Amino acid sequence: MFDDNNTNSNQGFDRDSGAYRYSWTPKGETSQNDFHFQQPAPKPPRKNGAGRVVALVLCCALVGGGAGVGGAALYNSLGGSSDTTTIYQNTTQGTQVSVQQADGVKEMTLEEIYASYADSCVNVTCQMTVQQGWQQYTGTSSGSGFVLSEDGYIVTNYHVINGASAIKVTLNNGQEYDATLIGGEETNDVAVLKINGVSGLQPVVLGDSDTLVVGQQVSTIGNALGTLSFSQTSGHISGVGRSVTMSDGTIINMIQTDCVINSGNSGGPLFDQYGRVVGITSAKYSNNGDTSSASIEGIGFAIPINDVIGMIQDFIQYGYVTGRPSMGITAVEVTEDYAKAFGWPAGVYVNAVNTGSCSETAGLKQGDIITKLGDTAVTTVAELNAAKNQFKAGESTTLEVYRSGETLTLNITFDEEQNNTQNTQTQQDPAPQQTSSSQQDGYFDPWEYYFGH
Repeated sequence: MFDDNNTNSNQGFDRDSGAYRYSWTPKGETSQNDFHFQQPAPKPPRKNGAGRVVALVLCCALVGGGAGVGGAALYNSLGGSSDTTTIYQNTTQGTQVSVQQADGVKEMTLEEIYASYADSCVNVTCQMTVQQGWQQYTGTSSGSGFVLSEDGYIVTNYHVINGASAIKVTLNNGQEYDATLIGGEETNDVAVLKINGVSGLQPVVLGDSDTLVVGQQVSTIGNALGTLSFSQTSGHISGVGRSVTMSDGTIINMIQTDCVINSGNSGGPLFDQYGRVVGITSAKYSNNGDTSSASIEGIGFAIPINDVIGMIQDFIQYGYVTGRPSMGITAVEVTEDYAKAFGWPAGVYVNAVNTGSCSETAGLKQGDIITKLGDTAVTTVAELNAAKNQFKAGESTTLEVYRSGETLTLNITFDEEQNNTQNTQTQQDPAPQQTSSSQQDGYFDPWEYYFGH
């Protein structure tokens, strides 16, 4: 029995083929559709004629939707046979998903978050020129992003668009737009794009990443692997306040999650259970230089939205981050070889001090080794930058430096980094930069003395 008010059906058993045929024709149509269920050939009767024929028909229910309703038909007769197979089907209506605005009060299901904010997510595709030896060719890269305003401001990761000669943004409805880089910086891996000539886009609602707790549900929508666009994955907060070393050596504060974040998801939104964006997903994590998917499982990271919202606003208004502290030096970390050769402590070697900078005002000199900034011990350029970025321009702290066998404490008031200049400390080899006399401002440079000539 197959009950459908919208069909005309007929059925029958073909004894020659041993097949049961069920046919139906939708009302108003002339063609038929067939299902064939192969029945076993009937067994011959026993020779003594005294046997009984037992026919057993068992039909398992087709379980529909989440209703959990099934059915089975059991037919058992003595001395006879049946040509009828009964099929039960349960149908339920599809889930109705409501589209709503995140309010921070009502929790939203994953289906509701996707339905409400898939249109707020974008694919970011970049074209860039790649140089390999003497050959030059054009390559592309893909990432994700999300709509911040109705007039077309888009947030993504800086590493997604770094080096791009052209940027395109694709919306969920398939519309593609050229995008302009408004501002971005590598230190916190955030960038703002703008698509012009649009209005009425649906922006996300930003949440408060400082209130996140371990175990809280999160989800993301992004361009997974650069091909599976507008994919949703979900998970939970695994940790907060993680100091993560990126593949370029930058140390950044991160949210840890078991929400799947693949290549291509970078720059997408991390939603909390209320549908608010609490982070920017990033797939740039480096596990001791090994970024293969086999080495990292169940660990994803996102930049807390509270850490970058001020930067995003500055990019939109000024094109660069205001209040960013600058030291005005060029430096490199002291290697183990240098430390052994000259008896230097671990720290950051100052190659040059910019004229008129706050470091010059503080009394920092070429050849000094910075071992501590404020309360933070530093042994690498990345650590020095991370410690510096805890301050704002105009704020003061102390520098602990090693100079000519002595440890000195200097007071420094940070300058403001202008026009989105990246880190003022760059990794260069120390002493080879020193081309002047081995005596400079009364300071003896051992590398210059021994090897500079």
